[in-house]
Amino acid sequence: MWASLIAVMGTLLGSMATYLMQQRGTERSALRRERLAAVTALTVALADHRRAMWVREDLRLSGSDAAAYEAARVESHATRSALTAPMTTLAVLAPRLAEVAQDAAAATYRLRGAESPQALNEAREAAITACDRLVREAAKTF
Repeated sequence: MWASLIAVMGTLLGSMATYLMQQRGTERSALRRERLAAVTALTVALADHRRAMWVREDLRLSGSDAAAYEAARVESHATRSALTAPMTTLAVLAPRLAEVAQDAAAATYRLRGAESPQALNEAREAAITACDRLVREAAKTF
């Protein structure tokens, strides 16, 4: 009788341990998916803002008409605002990436006020490089 009781208890404890390990694995997978989605959303938002800033500053540098520049300016404000949610999500879910994410955003912001088309293109390249660094760091972290 004791042997049966011990066998039943062992089976129950084994089942419990297996369940807890599966739960932990499921939670890790879910967190990894959420982090990946946050990085993806941020890189998309950075690319959108980088494009909007390039268009805006290119129009400014080329002396384009005021209406076209104003439309580009409005779009750049919208794309900059769109960075807030994924930046916040990433900072909460993957705080190790917060600094490199901020660096990527700052590099994108530096497109503003470029002094020449060449400086604008250099700032764009630097922003792309910073965004690529974010992706590489995320790959290491996840």
